[in-house]
Amino acid sequence: MASTAALAKLPVALRDLVTNATVDGSSDFGKSEKDKAEVTEWIDKIAVGEIVRPQNLKDLDGQLTPRTYLVSNYYTVADTALYGALHPVFSQFQAPTYYSYPALTRYFDHIQNQPQVRKAASSVAPAFSLVPFDLENAPKLERKADPPKQKKEKAAKEVTPTDALSGPAVKGKKGKETSTGTAPADATAGEAKVSKKEKKPVESADGGKKKEKAVGGGKAAVEEASGVPVPSMIDLRVGHIVDIKKHPDADGLYVEQIDFGEPEGPRTVVSGLVHYIPIEQMRDKYLVGVCNLKPANMRGVKSFAMVLCATSKEGKEGGIELIQPPPNSKPGERVYFEGPDFENATPLSQLNPKKKIFETVQPGFITLESKEAAWVNPVTKSVHRIRTKDSICIAPTLVGASLS
Repeated sequence: MASTAALAKLPVALRDLVTNATVDGSSDFGKSEKDKAEVTEWIDKIAVGEIVRPQNLKDLDGQLTPRTYLVSNYYTVADTALYGALHPVFSQFQAPTYYSYPALTRYFDHIQNQPQVRKAASSVAPAFSLVPFDLENAPKLERKADPPKQKKEKAAKEVTPTDALSGPAVKGKKGKETSTGTAPADATAGEAKVSKKEKKPVESADGGKKKEKAVGGGKAAVEEASGVPVPSMIDLRVGHIVDIKKHPDADGLYVEQIDFGEPEGPRTVVSGLVHYIPIEQMRDKYLVGVCNLKPANMRGVKSFAMVLCATSKEGKEGGIELIQPPPNSKPGERVYFEGPDFENATPLSQLNPKKKIFETVQPGFITLESKEAAWVNPVTKSVHRIRTKDSICIAPTLVGASLS
């Protein structure tokens, strides 16, 4: 195959590293002809050596900003080749130098911690030692600012680790902070606080209401003031955990970097899953995230999304699982509810707590006998499975579980 021939162009030590880090001889070189050609192209660039020169790192950092891997959404030999080529450079970097390459540093650290790469690096090419990074003190990337508000928003309230499970805190019926994370089926859930000032529709020239451009399936965005809360108001997307650590100040919280396919790079997400899902089962995981909750501070770390989980009908002690998107899903891919009323609807830009959207809809979230994730309309009892364009999202083992 072309990529195998391309490996011969690499320096001996780098070629040995790549060869011994190969687990699946076919897919590691690309799962499609297009991907195989791209893998070969990357290896050719790496073999020349220009791509990892200091003057070219900024350009490479820009290319990797929206990516988890070099090719598509899975590991290939091109990733190990680039990691190995970058190793001599990054092994000499100290903070704050590598802070100036945030996407590249995140990528390098992600690849160097891949099990097959670590095994090859330690047993075959010990020169490729683990490079430590002080990412805890890295400057925070500024996300895009929200549209100007007429009134100042109140600062987000601090959340304790016992309140948090899989995302920002929400308000329950009595104004108490509760978890937007996994909870028993009879638990009340809510949405994160948003601005008190609702976004009003803009008057068009003909006196009518100007509709927002749809970003979901084609219909105009649902207006916050219209009708009763419906599940399509919730912005669900495929996410990919590219890095995860335990919260430095909370034993029960993880701090994840989750790629939602956004040009700004991964979002920081705090979830209270430490006591329910081992960190080894969280690493490199694809999941479904709720992306239109207002960011909330969780023990000093701001969380920008929520991880959608299934909780056993016996309660948290019965098990908690990440809702999984279909195989080969890509970060940022749209997740929606089946049914003509929901499939083409555009979610709200941010949930409004006054409308109690999440807490109204959440009790209908469940896993079916097939373990498929769905929302059951409490009035009509119609079932609307949660899916991407390719297939249905599922819980690995739990039936009749609540989702939050």
